[in-house]
Amino acid sequence: MAIAPHIKELMNSKDASVIRKMFEEGALLKKEFGEDKVYDFSIGNPDLEPPEGVVQEIVSVAQNQQKGCHGYMPNAGYMETRIAMGKKVSLEQGVPVGGEQVVMACGAAGALNCLFKAILSPGDQVLVPAPFFAEYRHYVGNYQGDLVTVPCHKDFSLDLQAIENALSPKTAAILINAPNNPSGKIYSSQEIAGLAQVLRNHGEKTGRYPYLICDEPYRDIVYDNKQVAPVFPLYDNAVVVSSFAKNLSLPGERIGYIAVNPSCNSGNELVAACIFTTRILGFVNAPAFFQRVVAQSWNATVDYSSYETRRNQLMAVLDEVGITYFRPEGAFYLFCQVPSRNGGEADDKEFCDFLKKYRVLCAPGSGFGLKGWFRMAYCTSEATICNCKDSLRQAVLDWKK
Repeated sequence: MAIAPHIKELMNSKDASVIRKMFEEGALLKKEFGEDKVYDFSIGNPDLEPPEGVVQEIVSVAQNQQKGCHGYMPNAGYMETRIAMGKKVSLEQGVPVGGEQVVMACGAAGALNCLFKAILSPGDQVLVPAPFFAEYRHYVGNYQGDLVTVPCHKDFSLDLQAIENALSPKTAAILINAPNNPSGKIYSSQEIAGLAQVLRNHGEKTGRYPYLICDEPYRDIVYDNKQVAPVFPLYDNAVVVSSFAKNLSLPGERIGYIAVNPSCNSGNELVAACIFTTRILGFVNAPAFFQRVVAQSWNATVDYSSYETRRNQLMAVLDEVGITYFRPEGAFYLFCQVPSRNGGEADDKEFCDFLKKYRVLCAPGSGFGLKGWFRMAYCTSEATICNCKDSLRQAVLDWKK
């Protein structure tokens, strides 16, 4: 039987999951040449183990023999877990957030899909500054929305004028991600305040105040004393979406949440809609086991210093081989410029394919909405970072010939 034509088209498109494609090709290369001879920077799979506080809570929850502990609960999740997430978001946002403003979700991806299902009508637009996480386009398209990319300044700060120009009566939301995947950029409080004013001005003119959606799974992984700015005090129609995939190294457990600003217009209705979409999309509820785990261990202490160490090591390698990059302020990615070649336009996909000949695996920037760049995930071993230097240097030299 045939699959849906639009799904077949998406599966075969040139931008279809560039990260996963490179990751899977890397697995084949490792079988052929050996793990230590392949330098895989393709996927953002955190390599820190979950902290001890989380491990202890996993053991405790696993030993729970209470009757019905593996059964259904309300679609929004256990209230004790929602209250715990409210405490977490309250500390981050500087605004009291109760459990009734939180909906537990199957990771940040599941949270975004539930949220977009709740707010998008066919033809609605979601603005996103480029570069952006590659799957956003699919998440919006799932609900017949259109993702509208907006350029940033050269330092990846928000171009408020470009955002203002891109707003229209069809704009349902703007989606920002900080620290940004793939650039590691953190938007300043001044940028967020300016963005909030642009959205308010638009709402006053059109009667439609777009949601400001903040995707924050990397919030805690920051460097150089940077901080992710709160949004709830600055804009009423703000929603935070996050997970524990990156900060607690639990990507496979698919546990996240939606938190709606208590000041949001019709916020109770939005929460109710997200609860409804959680059910009808088939998620039903976030995983019961890990709802209990994170309710007690969301604030477990984690040492992220090894990410900073590896960031600095990889920057030193790139400096030595002559590749320019944006210095990341958070997350665990380096966003790099494709070296120029014969004075022509840099083709990031061609360059990433070229790197494979030297067993160096990176993700092309086109998949993140920005041509001429490529992403390197440094949540990998120090040996991979240090040992890739000769291969990367030769690749750059040969590329420029």
